[in-house]
Amino acid sequence: MSATSDAQTPAGAITPPIPHDSRARHLGRRAAAVRNRIAGYSRFVNLMKVLLPAVAVVLVILIGAWPHLQTKDDRFRIGFSALKDRDTEDPAMINARFMGTDKNAQPFAITADLAKNLVKGTAKVELEMPKADMMLDDGTWLVLTAETGIYSRETRTLELVGAVNLFHDSGYEIRTAKARIDFIQGAASGTDPVRGHGPFGELVAEGFDLENKGKIIHFTGKSKLVLFPGIDGDE
Repeated sequence: MSATSDAQTPAGAITPPIPHDSRARHLGRRAAAVRNRIAGYSRFVNLMKVLLPAVAVVLVILIGAWPHLQTKDDRFRIGFSALKDRDTEDPAMINARFMGTDKNAQPFAITADLAKNLVKGTAKVELEMPKADMMLDDGTWLVLTAETGIYSRETRTLELVGAVNLFHDSGYEIRTAKARIDFIQGAASGTDPVRGHGPFGELVAEGFDLENKGKIIHFTGKSKLVLFPGIDGDE
């Protein structure tokens, strides 16, 4: 019972203290770990001192440059705005609208998909897909449309060219290739062949003259009128 029994540590016995040199090494490792953490934190702080101001500068640059970094659709819209406002030899305006009154102070309006030659001091404006609206004294209206037109702001006249259509509130329609509108007098005329139809019937002519915004229309040249049955109460 001897040597083996003597080598065992009895239950509840106190562990002998760590030797002095081992304790010193343990404390040294802990101190080194603390120093490493402090050094790492110092490097992090120094990095943030450089990185945060750099990020702030980049953000300021992005904010200033953002209006120039818009999407393609926005640039397209801005381009239209520049086209309308810039001072060039041939500026243009999209969805143009002109307003005025005739000799009897009755309003008229002209709209167009595009108006060109808006140079200051220029009296004439080129229009694409123009539409002219005139109101009569009795509240009825007259509308003329075409493919192109030239509006004179000085004389308040409109030259229409290409697929000219005249619609009157009373129900008749006239088609021709060219027409001239005098907004001051409330008149329109054309010398190209005319085709028309309405409640009265159908007609063809070599030209027309419209007075008092459509209350009176003269068809010129060789004309042919086909009346609908019962136009005057006849069967």
